[in-house]
Amino acid sequence: LTGNEPLTILPLTSEMEEAAVKAHYKVCDRLKLEKKQRRMCRRDPGVAETLMEAISMSALECQYQFRFERWNCTLEGRYRASLLKRGFKETAFLYAISSAGLTHAMAKACSAGRMERCTCDEAPDLENREAWQWGGCGDNLKYSNKFVKEFLGRKPNKDLRARVDFHNNLVGMKVIKAGVETTCKCHGVSGSCTVRTCWRQLSPFHEIGKQLKQKYETSLKVGSTTNEATGEGDISPPKKSIPGHSDQIPRTTDLVYIDDSPSFCMMSRYSPGTSGRKCYKDKNCDSICCGRGHNTQSRVVTRPCQCQVRWCCYVECKQCTQREEVYTCKD
Repeated sequence: LTGNEPLTILPLTSEMEEAAVKAHYKVCDRLKLEKKQRRMCRRDPGVAETLMEAISMSALECQYQFRFERWNCTLEGRYRASLLKRGFKETAFLYAISSAGLTHAMAKACSAGRMERCTCDEAPDLENREAWQWGGCGDNLKYSNKFVKEFLGRKPNKDLRARVDFHNNLVGMKVIKAGVETTCKCHGVSGSCTVRTCWRQLSPFHEIGKQLKQKYETSLKVGSTTNEATGEGDISPPKKSIPGHSDQIPRTTDLVYIDDSPSFCMMSRYSPGTSGRKCYKDKNCDSICCGRGHNTQSRVVTRPCQCQVRWCCYVECKQCTQREEVYTCKD
């Protein structure tokens, strides 16, 4: 895009516009949002699509990061609802990855021109149109942060669980902000750098997921204290010393939780358990199978092999057959 093209080639008729608005509202209603969130969703047609994208992206990344763990981010039906009622460290990760996903998706939607209320984070000293022309349309983190903070609500005063959720939401947003990189493009004579445009880009979401998984591993169990002067509650280390847990005061970049997690070994309201789960013999079978042992099955698989690129323009492969072992947890 050079910034000169019209956004729509054909004019929208009133009937088409009305149908588009109805479809947009329908998506907002289907997301089962709170009243304020539904109002924010409805006011810009791009929001509903961005919310759907953020939900999908966050869930897939969660499943990827926990693919080798007992809890593999199973979010179907009652499992998700039950987890979100408790303050486990897994719940902390879900809040952080969700807020990070929405922040990331919204900033990208702005720079891609899918939103009516925001555009790209313009390159310094460039008009918006020139920013598009030179590829200097940065991801609009400023608008995204403002939107997500308003969408997720203000900091609660007294309820510990609500404060913990709010804290973990902010951790997700801070990881996004810390991963902003500056990208530059030269467009002088013959590609020389006499003229250079720089803009801001977010880290790939896989990188964000990896950082939040590391924060999950070092998350802190917390309790609550009350500021006697203001009467407001605050997050603090638990009053009783817990073996294996640090008594350090959580930083604003730490994930925090209040309830000890279940083992996730057997079927419960929080997960389907690990019975029948595929594992990797020398990597995680002992951990995932919770000491119950694993079954071994041998199967023959056929895969493409010895592939070569042929001119022009296809890949030619042989088919190789091999036997492989598959390990699954016992009941």
